[in-house]
Amino acid sequence: MALIVQKYGGTSVGNPERIKNVAKRVAKFHAQGHQVVVVVSAMSGETNKLIALAKEISASPDPRELDQICATGEQVTIGLLAMALKEIGVPARSYTGGQVKVLTDNTFTKARILSIDEHNMRADLDAGKVVVVAGFQGVDADGNVTTLGRGGSDTSGVALAAALKADECQIYTDVDGVYTTDPRVVPEAKKLDTITFEEMLEMASLGSKVLQIRSVEFAGKYKVKLRVLSSFQDEGEGTLITVEEDKNMEQPIISGIAFNRDEAKLTMLGVPDTPGIAYQILGSIADANIDVDMIIQNVGHDGTTDFSFTVNRGDYAKAQGILETVKQKLGAREVTGDNKICKVSAVGVGMRSHPGVASKMFKALADEGINIQMISTSEIKISVVLDEKYLELAVRVLHRTFGLDQ
Repeated sequence: MALIVQKYGGTSVGNPERIKNVAKRVAKFHAQGHQVVVVVSAMSGETNKLIALAKEISASPDPRELDQICATGEQVTIGLLAMALKEIGVPARSYTGGQVKVLTDNTFTKARILSIDEHNMRADLDAGKVVVVAGFQGVDADGNVTTLGRGGSDTSGVALAAALKADECQIYTDVDGVYTTDPRVVPEAKKLDTITFEEMLEMASLGSKVLQIRSVEFAGKYKVKLRVLSSFQDEGEGTLITVEEDKNMEQPIISGIAFNRDEAKLTMLGVPDTPGIAYQILGSIADANIDVDMIIQNVGHDGTTDFSFTVNRGDYAKAQGILETVKQKLGAREVTGDNKICKVSAVGVGMRSHPGVASKMFKALADEGINIQMISTSEIKISVVLDEKYLELAVRVLHRTFGLDQ
């Protein structure tokens, strides 16, 4: 029989009734002889409540103490699920991230996993128990509680699957798989039976909320077989995320249209056009632990250039403040910004062998009168930054243009 890691998100364990339903689902796998490790998130809304509590005490909560607070959400869920399993006759044991020993670095609120000690979990599995682990959390070398950042339970699940060399990691969520785009925006969106890690990595990085990007990176690196399923449906195979595309099949040119509303753009105008200028601007941004996405540096003229980049909208004010300081040092002319933009992307391994994808995408947007502010490309994706008001129109147009509604 197989060793399976199952991860259940906040909506899947949103109340005691849903936790009981998860227990019944896990019990079926256990009854079939499988060894099962279950990774759970906090009940839906709990982490937000905990953060709100912290902010009632401090407008800028201390990161270490915030992790102490936020990690309690998952601790409640593991206890409840282990109790629910025992109530229906399934032996189970719960573990916090620290009890497993998910060792992380000490970057509080955004920690990265360094290693996992699977010894205790294996002993429990060999004894016939279901192991229930708190996602989203670990401990650093000094024993401090750390969290992995929002959506980190997906990463916990995949990392545990990698450490245990599990046969499959199943991510249970409120959707029954990965779709060509968000069905709430395009009702004609289709569920994909399979998608490559490369495509899923791009989709996750570009705003698809089905899987957290770090979990996909982990799965690809350690060749973890990953499947996305619905915790509210008993039937269905979900979407299998594969290591590489099937060489025997003709790939669709585009597999999906991804988008992200949480984007903001910053521009420094009149920057001295000298070597190392990009580092001088972005080094301070990186030191503040702010991720930069798309970057454009204009052609220099009159000894100066303009430098633009995008960040997560939540980091916009902080990044803008940093740039104002950098502007003074560099003698730049002005810092401008726009936090009402979005990013829309076409993703597909098929574009490697199909020229003209970019021109087709740009024409479709132009025909709708949608102006493109920034463009970024990779081997399997094309991303554009647009005014936020055009997001849904752009997604629908591109979904139709590339035949994803067929």
